[in-house]
Amino acid sequence: MAGSLYCVGVGMTLGAHICPLSRSYIENADVVFSGVSDGFVELWLHQIHHDVRSLQPFYGKNKSRHITYREMVDTMLAEVKQGKNVVGAFYGHPGVFAKAPHDAIARARAMGYEAKMIPGISAEDCLYADLGMDPGKQGCQHYEASQFMLYKRRIDPTAMLILWQIGLAGDLSMGIDATGAAERRLLLELLAQDYPLDHPCWLYEAATSPLQTPRMEQMPLKSLVFADIYLHTTLVIPPLAPMIPNPLLRARLQQLQLKDKHKMITHKNNVIPFDTNRKKHL
Repeated sequence: MAGSLYCVGVGMTLGAHICPLSRSYIENADVVFSGVSDGFVELWLHQIHHDVRSLQPFYGKNKSRHITYREMVDTMLAEVKQGKNVVGAFYGHPGVFAKAPHDAIARARAMGYEAKMIPGISAEDCLYADLGMDPGKQGCQHYEASQFMLYKRRIDPTAMLILWQIGLAGDLSMGIDATGAAERRLLLELLAQDYPLDHPCWLYEAATSPLQTPRMEQMPLKSLVFADIYLHTTLVIPPLAPMIPNPLLRARLQQLQLKDKHKMITHKNNVIPFDTNRKKHL
């Protein structure tokens, strides 16, 4: 069928993080929908393509984001149905904390159109680089802040904990306004079940311009209640303690490896030589 949809990531830092493939899709699209909230990024997109349409007007005060996302998807798919090659350009990675791209691609494919997601550099990637943290060192847990509060999750204090969209922690309205100190106190009560209140944490915000520096503010957990927190602020909690060894499982793994080594030695000693001239075993 004519018409296609590509949701691409433009990265976090203006013009610096976009991959050549994503830029190519933007340049060759019939229409580009901008899912970014930064006016400078939109101006930059306009330099790449002549028809860039912002999705930001769909947000509204006292309006559920569920409605906003549905309207965004409907708007992009309306152009796809007209046979156009459509690109949705979103901050960071288009599949990370972005509902509209996933929904749009799923619906486009269900209707028989070509649809694909192109990854980009996300805030998570920037976080590891800026804070010098390796998620493979002691493990890493990621949760959206409100989801973390509304559902029972098992937390491992020996691994890093990252809570996204901390500015919306405890929000039940799916709106666009940040929550306040009362909701943060409830979040702090929840965190206090696994962490002492004087445990250090980081408030992180990735840089969106080459001239900016990322926000990397360290403080004790108890200071979260009255800290300056915005919709794009991320909470990073380093591990509280070293990893706890599991000697029983280590011993069982060692036994398995010894058995495998024994099998290899036995197989090597039992190999029957083969005479290629007589075409039979000796």
